Amino acid sequence: MYVKKALVTSILLAAAPLSQQVLAQSTNVSVMPAGPAPTALAQAGSSDCSHGFFTRFADAYREDAQPSSSSSPAPARRAMDAPFDSPPFPNSEWQMGGVPAPIGVPDTNSTYPLEKALACTKVGNWMQRNRIEVFGWVTPAANASTSNFSNFPVSYNTRPNRVELDQLVTNITRVEDTVQTDHIDWGFDISNLYGYDYHYTVTKGIFSNQLLNNPAPGQPSNGKIYGDDPMLFYGDIYIPWVAEGMVIRVGRWLSLPDIEAQFSPQNYLVTHSILYTVDPYTQTGVMTTTKLSSQWTFQIGINASNDTAPWNSSARPSLQTCVRWVSADNNDMLYPCINNWNKSDYNYNNVQMYVTTWGHRFSQRFHMLTEAYRMYGRAIPGYGPGGTPGVAGSSPVPGEAGEFGVVNYLNFELNTNNMLSFRNEFYNDEKGQRTGFATRYSSHTIGITHWVSQDLEIQPELRYDHSYDENAYNGGRKDYQVLAVLDAIIHY
Repeated sequence: MYVKKALVTSILLAAAPLSQQVLAQSTNVSVMPAGPAPTALAQAGSSDCSHGFFTRFADAYREDAQPSSSSSPAPARRAMDAPFDSPPFPNSEWQMGGVPAPIGVPDTNSTYPLEKALACTKVGNWMQRNRIEVFGWVTPAANASTSNFSNFPVSYNTRPNRVELDQLVTNITRVEDTVQTDHIDWGFDISNLYGYDYHYTVTKGIFSNQLLNNPAPGQPSNGKIYGDDPMLFYGDIYIPWVAEGMVIRVGRWLSLPDIEAQFSPQNYLVTHSILYTVDPYTQTGVMTTTKLSSQWTFQIGINASNDTAPWNSSARPSLQTCVRWVSADNNDMLYPCINNWNKSDYNYNNVQMYVTTWGHRFSQRFHMLTEAYRMYGRAIPGYGPGGTPGVAGSSPVPGEAGEFGVVNYLNFELNTNNMLSFRNEFYNDEKGQRTGFATRYSSHTIGITHWVSQDLEIQPELRYDHSYDENAYNGGRKDYQVLAVLDAIIHY
């Protein structure tokens, strides 16, 4: 499963500070969860090449809905044992951005119906020989809210009281083999997202006109209601002889830190924390990930700044670096990052960001993840002294604006098909530059993920938000919001 984030352009009409901006975010990238294996008898349908493509495609769904009678042996790995079960958790590894999976962990992507149906074709045979995978998902969602204009800063379900097409995603990927140490290997990923969620993932300079140059005064966010974003496009080179293995990535990747992710199957809950909603989503440049030992991994790279293409005039050369440590008993993980650093003034989403995630495993079925960050931008227009009290971005001169947030997840495996997650968060948008309101927030969320089969997830969720210093909900009309959400993730 892919791990960590997308891009925020949620421009509240009442919140001028985010005008013409999209914030971006990342969640770590890791392999898609491996679903239960279909029975040998059921496998015959989708692999029967005397049947047509669409018959094999339908057979694959029927097979995956059957209970598993046996499990395949675990593939070899050159890393600690997986700390979690996936499913029901969205990922089986401690988080790590910038790579498909931590170095030494094998590719455990499930084989979904599209790949099974393609297996009998020349294209499918060629892809199998070259270890190229193709899969995706569709995520529709419905929400009921106490707000009637906007749910922001809740994301991505910004429009209240409606059914939405959140995501239609297609991934074409080759995962480099980092278990072996005898030869250089390569990988790539091309992932395209269509849906409402493009509001939060767009990078300036990459199809961004559909968002930034389309005012929508009747909507809670500017831009066309539905849009397209080529979320990922990168190439990887794996060099096994540098330390215990190095991956060099060139292209656009998901921002390295964050518990949450842009892609819906990678998340514990449907909605996102405020902390995640307003931080960076993607970077484009060059990144290296080096495994120093079974416990230590080091990452460093240069990019064009948050959510900005290198060829765009808003690009600013920026440093990104992280260290990940896992305890010898595999029960604790620390992942401190400088997610963006440069000496430039604010330009588009050029915020300086320092973030740390701590994970603790109480048992194979119960773990906790906590993330905290500090962000700020220099010389942001409208955020100097002398502004109108209570009106974000109203100063006649530029100034520094910052924010702090902390979020905690408690995650329980109820059984092999069900997961329960609690999320609690505190966020302080000190001058209102990220959300449009200078206030402190808290949010509290509970949700369940139910795996009907490896191809279908159902996620109901209930959430309560509160703003303490200003009315920040429903476009500045209320100081609280109650939200119920239900989505389905249909893999193909």
